[in-house]
Amino acid sequence: MVKRAHASHILIASKSQAIQITDKINSARKPLKEFQKMARKHSSCPSGSKGGDLGWFHEKQMVKEFSAKVWEQELKAIDGFIKTGFGYHIIWVHERDDE
Repeated sequence: MVKRAHASHILIASKSQAIQITDKINSARKPLKEFQKMARKHSSCPSGSKGGDLGWFHEKQMVKEFSAKVWEQELKAIDGFIKTGFGYHIIWVHERDDE
């Protein structure tokens, strides 16, 4: 079975900005709404216009570090951020099919 996930992300260039945005989302009353708002405002990825939504994707479609984070973090929450060759990613995992 191929592992698939539905996730959103915010892509930014600086670690300090990643820390600020992560803190703001985690302290919000409605974290997902805040995540989507921050994605529209700050993400440099084209998905930012859709609140960061990447839709469904297979494990091998994303860079290794990104996929690893998607499958290790809790659903419907953010758990820090990761750095890849593209920049810093704050990730929200909506669902996973990983039987």
